[in-house]
Amino acid sequence: MDVPLWAWGAVLALIVAALVVDLFAHRGDSDVTAREAGAWSAVWFGLGLAFCVVVWLAYGAAHAGEYLAGFLLEKSLSVDNVVVFALVLASLAIPRGEQHRILWFGVVGALVLRAVFIAGGAALLDRFHVVLYVFGVFLVVTGILVYRRRTEPQDPLESPVLRWVRRVIPSVPELRGRRLLVRERGAWRATPLLLAAVAVAVADVVFAVDSIPAVFAVTREPFLVLTSNAFAVLGLRSLYFLLADLVDRFEHLRAALAVVLVLVGAKMLVADTVEIPVVASLAVVVAALGIGVVTSLRGSARRGAG
Repeated sequence: MDVPLWAWGAVLALIVAALVVDLFAHRGDSDVTAREAGAWSAVWFGLGLAFCVVVWLAYGAAHAGEYLAGFLLEKSLSVDNVVVFALVLASLAIPRGEQHRILWFGVVGALVLRAVFIAGGAALLDRFHVVLYVFGVFLVVTGILVYRRRTEPQDPLESPVLRWVRRVIPSVPELRGRRLLVRERGAWRATPLLLAAVAVAVADVVFAVDSIPAVFAVTREPFLVLTSNAFAVLGLRSLYFLLADLVDRFEHLRAALAVVLVLVGAKMLVADTVEIPVVASLAVVVAALGIGVVTSLRGSARRGAG
């Protein structure tokens, strides 16, 4: 897949423009309603699908299918990130009206960190074929662990990386209006707002470190891996406000995500001997998530009726 330099630049410009639109869509300290979050989630999802059409027209149906599989896979794994974001913001006592601004900074940081990881992963796969098997084993093991721990409560602030962030960045314990930094005793210190933005960006990568190898399982093209990740992450802020209060209803979704991780990991492990069509990968992702959502909603409805 030969992607010219101007195409990379055009995609980067589109992502930056989308981030600017997202920033100015929610200004001030007003809360984001579920209706508004749902409308913007539809916009970002539509943008991701529209880019799939662009890939189809430029590079054919096969590459478009790879992009779509990666995009849907990343979107599904992002649902788990919503839980992590909610825990981070609640643990740092970030007011509801400030959460949209903090999430925007977190999404920008997450995009930068993911781009670094994708570049590193692509370089490793290109130079060392054995990395393919390392990624495959990692995804299978991660899927098993996710399934075993699907009902355990998460505490992202207890992550070693996030504990390190809190130690490295000097901070004050209380909010100082809407300020991210304050000068105190001759030194700059972070407020909980800045700490939360950094924590969201780092948590996105730490708790979704499975997503990038998973997308490499459906496509080896760095352009498709990067764009599928980027367009999926663009909608994270709206997805958070849409699902943060409802995510507990999807009790079987983590089990479905675990199945997806195991299957895409297995696909990587057998890639040299068995060629699994992209359509099959896409069907597995959609079927597993569909079953997880439907069974969760049915269980929630039965408990409500009881």
